[in-house]
Amino acid sequence: MARMRTFKTSFTAGEVSMELAGRGDLTAYDNGAGQLTNIFVMPTGGVYRRPGLRNVDGVDSEGRLVSFEFNTEQAYLLVFRDKLIDIYENDVKLLKPDQSPVIATTDWSLDQVKGMSWVQSADTLLVVHPDVPPKKLTRDKDGAWSIADWSFYTKDDVIRQPYHKFADDAVTITASATSGTINLETSADYFVAVNGAEPSHVNKRLRIEGKELEVQNITDARHAVAVTKETLTTTAATEKWEEQAFSDLRGWPTTVCFHQDRLVVGGSRDLPNRLWMSKSSDLFNFDLGTGLDDEAIEFAILSDQVNAIRAVFSGRHLQVFTSGAEWMVSGEPLTPSSIQLKRQTRIGSPVDRSIPPCDVDGATLFVSRAGDELREFLFTDLEQAYQSGDLAMLARHMVNTPQDQDYDKTRRHLHIVMGDGRMASLTLFRREKVTAWSRLETDGEFKSVAVVDTSTYVLVKRGGSFRLEVFDDAYNVDAGVKKTNSTAQTTWDQLTHLEGKTVKVVGDGSPMGEFLVTGGAVELSDPVSAVEVGLGYAHVIEPLPPTVASAKSGTQGGYVRPISFTFRVRDTAALSLDVGNGLHEVPFKRFGQGVLDQPTEPFTGDKTVRAYGWRQGGVAPLWRIEQDTPLPFVLLSVASEISVNG
Repeated sequence: MARMRTFKTSFTAGEVSMELAGRGDLTAYDNGAGQLTNIFVMPTGGVYRRPGLRNVDGVDSEGRLVSFEFNTEQAYLLVFRDKLIDIYENDVKLLKPDQSPVIATTDWSLDQVKGMSWVQSADTLLVVHPDVPPKKLTRDKDGAWSIADWSFYTKDDVIRQPYHKFADDAVTITASATSGTINLETSADYFVAVNGAEPSHVNKRLRIEGKELEVQNITDARHAVAVTKETLTTTAATEKWEEQAFSDLRGWPTTVCFHQDRLVVGGSRDLPNRLWMSKSSDLFNFDLGTGLDDEAIEFAILSDQVNAIRAVFSGRHLQVFTSGAEWMVSGEPLTPSSIQLKRQTRIGSPVDRSIPPCDVDGATLFVSRAGDELREFLFTDLEQAYQSGDLAMLARHMVNTPQDQDYDKTRRHLHIVMGDGRMASLTLFRREKVTAWSRLETDGEFKSVAVVDTSTYVLVKRGGSFRLEVFDDAYNVDAGVKKTNSTAQTTWDQLTHLEGKTVKVVGDGSPMGEFLVTGGAVELSDPVSAVEVGLGYAHVIEPLPPTVASAKSGTQGGYVRPISFTFRVRDTAALSLDVGNGLHEVPFKRFGQGVLDQPTEPFTGDKTVRAYGWRQGGVAPLWRIEQDTPLPFVLLSVASEISVNG
């Protein structure tokens, strides 16, 4: 029988899959955990209870959260919903004087909101979806908000927008004259006539050998009437003609970004693998001209697989994420003659929803099409190419059909909303080799997440209602509110958003237990002058199975007798754990050395707990922390003393 002492000093590998239960030789095993729920991992190795969610506002329906930063001092949260956008500043919804929404009507349905893409430049947010005309959401210097369709650069009634020939290359078109109102004839069926509310070619722009005209009427599938905007060069049949690339007939842009002072449009409904770049410093001018360095650029992504563009991202290079692969567009600077397109990896991105890639320390993090991977698209100097490492390789169970993601640069947490209503948080410090996953849960379902300045907002579905909430270090409950009164009282009201819920209450700094909200109020057993009220949540920490071994004994297949565990904590006010004899809470008085009827003083130091009984070696953890007491908790390390009988 051997007596051993082991030290758990780091959780920087985060929660890892139990598929690693037999790989005690890995560093990730030493630094990992079997379960980290409602826990954030610190880069120094410790873990702490996640902040609570402060209540912000009720939302009438599901939606998507988007950050809008007007300047260094003003940032807004946009809530895109079905045909509506709610705008919040400093957690207050902006309304017109008549209390109507600032943006009353939009074109996106709820399903389309989930598939939209956006990019911001100064005071303008560009929003696209392949089934909806692209929009510009603008806030001017006076604080007024407006939304409108994109307007491509127009001069002398000629629109410098992208064009494409949707007909077969061999199909010709013939014009009856070179100017004025003319008749058009194609060599094969092409024109779509008006049919109720269905899209048609009426009012669409065409170009014949580079000269523009607008269709006025459709006679049949081969004949149309048009008005010239520029004098045509010929009336002979020609194969050199094309149609505006974006319209209700052909679909609208899929994704958009800015790169090297150009507006980049990636894909559309009918041209999913095509890429357009505006003229340099002229963002809405897509005139290809004669191929001069500053003129617009257009090309298709062609290869041996389907490449529907799902996202374009401005990083070290222009990065293009498609349904089947990841691409690098290079050229310094990007010009029609210098541009190069190279496929880098073959992972693919989701096609049924839009999840914006996030930049973390120069790497672009994107969700794989498989739905169970988070990939890191990173340029390597050695190979002069990008690689797509899987950041969830050791924690595959944490990634479950991601729906939304955003990165908190201040705390260095990537938050990912999963399809099952949970959130996963990834703490990432590449230089320090910290890649730590943890799981976030609440009483309800997470639906969307957005980081505005230094605050992380979430849209949560609780029961049949939706709430806008924000992580707040001063809270240890969800949907939480804080109230004070100069006179101590037992009744606290204005809690209608928690009606019918059993809530946890912290009164004057001490937990008071659980209470039912009735009539928008709680009735406490003792009067207090300050309360924190909200939904409780439990944090859970479990280590991986022990893997210590010696020349004569080890834990795998043998018997283990835990002797004691010493938990080193910091600024911690409660500890509830199970070391083999059931979950129990270490009394506050013993732990904090305080008085029971006074606020618990945070404790920093070591707490040793004795354990008893032999256990047969297996995959069960030797200890488990599970606590829903709404008080701070920080765990720095754990020392375990055990006896092993092989």
